[in-house]
Amino acid sequence: MSKEIEPVSYRKVTILDYITAGFAYGAIFLVRLLPFTLASHLGAFLASTFGPMFKKSQVARKNIAAAFPDKTEAQIEMILREVWETLGRAAFEFPIMNRLVDGNDRNRIEIEGEEHLRAAEALGKPILFFGAHLGSWELIAMSSRLMNIQSNIFYRAPNNPLLLKLFTQRPINGEMIPKGAPGAKRAFTLLKRGENLGILIDQKLNDGIPIPLFGRDAMTGTVLAKFAKRFDAPMVPVRCVRLPGARFRLSFLPALEVTETDDETTIMTTVNEMLESWIKEDPGQWLWLHKRWPD
Repeated sequence: MSKEIEPVSYRKVTILDYITAGFAYGAIFLVRLLPFTLASHLGAFLASTFGPMFKKSQVARKNIAAAFPDKTEAQIEMILREVWETLGRAAFEFPIMNRLVDGNDRNRIEIEGEEHLRAAEALGKPILFFGAHLGSWELIAMSSRLMNIQSNIFYRAPNNPLLLKLFTQRPINGEMIPKGAPGAKRAFTLLKRGENLGILIDQKLNDGIPIPLFGRDAMTGTVLAKFAKRFDAPMVPVRCVRLPGARFRLSFLPALEVTETDDETTIMTTVNEMLESWIKEDPGQWLWLHKRWPD
């Protein structure tokens, strides 16, 4: 059996890495002393207070305005504030997510569409779960633990090597696979073995293909479509929406139908159309902070 792989690092640990890691672990220690709701609200308050001042907010304003040309400036600012609230909540909830899957806070999660998950499971093929940075993407990653189903998860390694264990030691029922060529090869091996895989599909990928998103071409990764075609694997959408009171709704939707004649562009166009519909319903819960579209 092949071993799990570690992300490749091309630089040595710096003094700044030690400083930022010390700050991060200190903050995590303090957050773990707090009740879940208080930690979530504190993260939302801090991020929404200071986040709009950051340079990335200009990118977000531009993205939101282009996606929703009918929105007023005040409405755009309201969405932006919600975006920062979502990010702040996600950051402060991250160290205590285990409470949602293994602890007393599990009742904060509403589950919808379990029948779609079980229907895909009954096919006896590897399942491709896909979601987005919407609501709580960490909860999407941990949904396999909640539903008692095996799934390996792609992740992006942090820039600071000293923080790597925070990302690889999450409560999931599977293996954490670093993004990149070695990770893709590892995912292929695990799918060939019949194991499941979870992917977040809304990130920009420069070597992807242009697929429309909000009426503009966005460079989109094709690994989901490639694996679906190669393994005849059902693609199950997983959506997370934040609810009031630091609660969540986790929804499993019917597996997307893929025919033999569907190519990667067709499949990913369908996926982006679904992603767009999710974002339109809850625009403040998606991360608009990145340059998802070309200038």
